[in-house]
Amino acid sequence: MTGVDSAASRVLWLDRLDPPVALRAPLDGDADVDVAIVGGGYSGLWAAYYLIRQSPELRIMVIDRHHCGFGASGRNGGWAVGELAGSFDAYAERSSPAESLRLARAMFDSVDEIGRVTSAEGIDCHYAKGGTIRVARNAPQAARQAAEIDEVREQGFTEDEIRLLDADEARRHLNATEVRSGIFFAATAAIDPALLVRGLAATVEAAGVRICEQTTVRRIGERSVHTTGGTVTADVVVRATEAYTRDLEGDRLALLPVYSLMVATEPLDNAVFDEIGLAGRPTFADDRHMVIYGQRTADNRIAFGGRGVPYGFGSTIDKRMEFHKPSHERIRDTLVDMLPALADAEITHRWGGVLGIPRNWVPGLTYDRYRGLGTLGGYVGEGVAAANLAGRTMAELILGRDTDRTSLPWVGATARRWEPEPFRWLGVRSSRAILNAADDYEYRTQTEASRAFALSRFLRGGN
Repeated sequence: MTGVDSAASRVLWLDRLDPPVALRAPLDGDADVDVAIVGGGYSGLWAAYYLIRQSPELRIMVIDRHHCGFGASGRNGGWAVGELAGSFDAYAERSSPAESLRLARAMFDSVDEIGRVTSAEGIDCHYAKGGTIRVARNAPQAARQAAEIDEVREQGFTEDEIRLLDADEARRHLNATEVRSGIFFAATAAIDPALLVRGLAATVEAAGVRICEQTTVRRIGERSVHTTGGTVTADVVVRATEAYTRDLEGDRLALLPVYSLMVATEPLDNAVFDEIGLAGRPTFADDRHMVIYGQRTADNRIAFGGRGVPYGFGSTIDKRMEFHKPSHERIRDTLVDMLPALADAEITHRWGGVLGIPRNWVPGLTYDRYRGLGTLGGYVGEGVAAANLAGRTMAELILGRDTDRTSLPWVGATARRWEPEPFRWLGVRSSRAILNAADDYEYRTQTEASRAFALSRFLRGGN
């Protein structure tokens, strides 16, 4: 059976954990700690990891409403990609082009750092640094790729870091339909997201970090966290709640929650990969305006996703949106359009998750030493490696360490809050509709929809 009718409405990564997720005990009563971290995803766990490794005497608590990895950290596409959603120019405006380049290369290093730490700690998350292949499948996409390479050369990036491929070379990486050119970006590793988050949680817990799951945080106060299980008093509180920040008192408009959905195929024969490529497990996409992303998993599935579910009025987070069947059908159809060899492959899983977007689409982290408050997140869907750099940097800021990371230009980056409804809904819905139409127009006419893209950026408030 093709399509998604027979697919389980479950997250592939979480579904195949062995043993399955076992919930930790909730907070039961008031507590006093040195550092309280709200959010048991990558950001919070990486911050806890670097804090406890550098200062084992610290009393650290991680608090999560469900379980570690319940949110984006356990549901994402498994791209540990060495880039930030905020543009090179946005960070250069905060500092300089040289500093923006330094930030970019710190992101490259974070991809390697994930590999180093997981190897050292015995966390088998199926880490494979195969880079990213992005193919251009129409004339406007090919023109954008050529312009992008000219731009990154001016910015100082090397051929070893990112390079343009002709059609034949691109097809050797990913034998998609209608390939005209490609870009190979070296700083990406494919991972199993749930294995990484489970391994991090177990590692920090074994090192002495207390993890309280099934505990809802109502409000973050002055050096305090108010939860359903009691009040936690702390010298430092770190907010690492990503899209779920909207549920905290006073923070509803801090980040925009947007859904991204995924499907996964059954394990495929090696003969299929002989035809479609993906040797070395590079992550893959094409250069349409609406984001798509895929990877070859360690057990030879294709896990593939895109942003398809319409934004919910009032920044709604609703479990039903994770299983929006029409969106999953479109994602599966997009995959088969790219790779017709997968037309008969069974889709075994379909799921979704929510990510957080700041108003200027520029991720950053802040630490106020006087208030004892750190914030991080809002990675616009590129958070696997970014969370490592953010968590590592947050730990150094809390410990008062002056490192190359604590002076990077995304430290201190903030954004104004999102508009109230209905303006937020109108802007986001309109932007998405325009981008979909722009992609359709470019495929039909082989002409760039530049005005549509500019209008979309205006409506969404892009960087």
